[in-house]
Amino acid sequence: MKVIKTPIQGLMVVESELHSDRRGEFARFYCKDELQEWIGSYNILQINHSHTHAVGAIRGLHYQNPPYTEIKFVRCLKGRVWDVAVDLRAGSPTQLQWHAEELSEANLRMMVIPQGFAHGFQVLESDSELLYLHTAFFTPDAEGGIAHDDPQLAITWPLPVTEMSDRDQQLSPISPSFPGIDT
Repeated sequence: MKVIKTPIQGLMVVESELHSDRRGEFARFYCKDELQEWIGSYNILQINHSHTHAVGAIRGLHYQNPPYTEIKFVRCLKGRVWDVAVDLRAGSPTQLQWHAEELSEANLRMMVIPQGFAHGFQVLESDSELLYLHTAFFTPDAEGGIAHDDPQLAITWPLPVTEMSDRDQQLSPISPSFPGIDT
């Protein structure tokens, strides 16, 4: 596994090495030993899978408030997505900055999203599937979200938006008084 730092401190991209032979392929998706520097004493507590049909559909931007913040590992199993992480950490020098990566079944990339970040993605290929590994259990009462088109963030989504959940359509931009998330 190769860990690549992004311009936002703590946000990483992991590339897996693909091993191929006549039977097919093999790749390591996660190894706590190799990712120890980023996961620390946390363990994977929940694994989720999403399947999104329509090209242009957006899920997010979602996050968990303290004390339920989480490290999230996001990998595309099928298709292609534009995966976005937004730094919401209180006091961070990159607060409200975002970074995006194309994740696909072909490039074997995984985003390692630290605590205190919002996350969302746009589908670039129909029937795309993501696998998420979380270091905290989902807590509905702690869930937060930000509008995907928040002008303060100015996220460059690669395609016009074709679909969003009713809940995501109701998300608001960040308030000017937003203090950030303590992690």
